[in-house]
Order: sequence, then structure tokens, then C-alpha cells
Amino acid sequence: MKSNSYHAFFMNFANKTKMAIIAALMAGSLSATEISIKVNEEQSKVSHNLRKLSHCNIIDVERKGKNRIYSLNKKTVLPMLDIVEKHVRNHCKSGRCVG
Repeated sequence: MKSNSYHAFFMNFANKTKMAIIAALMAGSLSATEISIKVNEEQSKVSHNLRKLSHCNIIDVERKGKNRIYSLNKKTVLPMLDIVEKHVRNHCKSGRCVG
């Protein structure tokens, strides 16, 4: 186990803005402008966080003309989020998992 790598990876999910972006992308692919509107953050802040999520391969980026379209990594991140959702639904009732 490489705890530094795990720490760097999971810090993306502990950040409020990055988690809002991830949650927005769970519904499907979006442009930076669309994400900015959904998460109610300035586009520059969203773009900065998208870059970091991209570096960790949490999100995929596809070019469509002049736009970049962002989506969650379907091979690893989406399945992981499905497992987390099941865990939360079954084990974190009534705020038991609150820090």
C-alpha cells in the first residue's frame, strides 16, 4: 500500500469543489461551462479543479471542436463510486459516518 498515493487520490474526493464536479459528472458528460453552472462556481476555479482531476485520471477529457467535454473515468472511478454509494446507503444511516 502506497499511502502517499492513496492520500493524493482521496484528497480529490475530500475537496468540496472537486466533489461537486464529480457529482455533476455522475449524471453524464459536460463542458467546463456547464459544470460551472451546475456547481455554482466561477469557471476559472472549475477549470483549475478539472485539471487536477484529469491528472489523477478521475475524469476523462474529450475534444469536440473548440470545446472540451469532461466525463468520469468509466473503467475505475464510476465502479468505485457505485461501491461507495452502496456502502453509504447500507452503513452510514442517521449521520453515523459524519467526521
